[in-house]
Amino acid sequence: MDRQDSCLVTGASGYIGGRLVPELLDAGHRMRCMTRSARRLRDHPWPGRVEIAEADATDPGATRRALEGIDVAYYLIHAIGGPGGFAENDRRAARVFAWAARDAGVRRLVYLGGMDPEEELSPHLRSRAEVGKIMLGGGAPAVWLRAAMIIGSGSASFEMLRYLTEPSSLWVGVVTPVPGSIARPLVESLRNEVVCTENDVAQYVPPPPGGPIGFDRSVALALRRVRAADVATRWSSAGVPGAPSDPLPTDPDWAGGSLYTDDRSCRANAPPDRLWEVVEGIGGERGWYSFPLAWRARGVLDRLVGGAGLRRGRRDPRRLRIGETVDFWRVEEIEAGRLLRLRAEMRVPGLAWLELRVSEEDGRGLLGQRALFHPRGLAGHAYWWAFRPFHDRVFGGMCRGIARAAEEAERPRAPEPHRTC
Repeated sequence: MDRQDSCLVTGASGYIGGRLVPELLDAGHRMRCMTRSARRLRDHPWPGRVEIAEADATDPGATRRALEGIDVAYYLIHAIGGPGGFAENDRRAARVFAWAARDAGVRRLVYLGGMDPEEELSPHLRSRAEVGKIMLGGGAPAVWLRAAMIIGSGSASFEMLRYLTEPSSLWVGVVTPVPGSIARPLVESLRNEVVCTENDVAQYVPPPPGGPIGFDRSVALALRRVRAADVATRWSSAGVPGAPSDPLPTDPDWAGGSLYTDDRSCRANAPPDRLWEVVEGIGGERGWYSFPLAWRARGVLDRLVGGAGLRRGRRDPRRLRIGETVDFWRVEEIEAGRLLRLRAEMRVPGLAWLELRVSEEDGRGLLGQRALFHPRGLAGHAYWWAFRPFHDRVFGGMCRGIARAAEEAERPRAPEPHRTC
């Protein structure tokens, strides 16, 4: 690939795409990222250096426009975990993209997908192989990079492996943070042996300095980054083709309908910046500052009905980006120092959000907290009113707990006693 080639990367909010984009930029290429929502890329460190084209891979016209003037296009889209059958969604998106690349005169398509061993494949590997064949036969020159398990900090396969090797670990859907809709197809693929038996790519792409990185070293490097909270991208941040666009609680879709709210505020005897640190660090290992048993029970119930549960945690314990996951929430909006809006991805009969706002009052931090719920049908109304009696314990306790945590962080620590031997 020439240094001045114009490149397009799909799936730039995902695990591989989010790491590929800065590498191509550093190599001097002109970059365009194709995404369903430009907002999802806003908080990455490189959006100001790339052109962003909003398009759904299943939309022929928008995809064709996104590929206009592109030399090399990287196809990193996978519908696993999305609504409906992932194989059909993958097939439809791949056909649209391959044909659009042909029509746009793209000189090279690069597809990263699963390996294609000569045996009966699992549904997941069969779908990956089908996408590869669509790319190779789509009319534009294409390269299919066949990958087995991707081991790296934040990858879905690594997260499953890491949790399964911890004590009392019996069921992948219960003990790992990866939802069953993603974990089950991956686990089914374990029956296929995916070992590289040829290395044709070495003729065109030189191996990394020191040679390929083996499994043991890959795991060690990934664990080191997890422990250091230095995870650049994570599997749960990826968008899904065909899924509805990110909604907003201000959207007029339900004008005239019901929108339940629970509004609270708490003053903290701490400055606003200290209060914001607690807000941005919410969830994951730090929890939700109220009624831990209720949060854990809600997470377990969500996993039992096929939801994300609480085990997804966070990519970084201190900083958040739009589109990232925090347990069973997803960051929908963040304004540093002011606003954090989370959209629920738990299984509920409706749409739910949690907004946390920080402002200043008399030199102290003021936390505004708002839970919103747009019910879907009678079940949605029943859901809200069934849990209404617990709101003060859960939401009220959260507001007070966040303010208390900011106050505790602001207090000076007592000096360590001087000891002599």
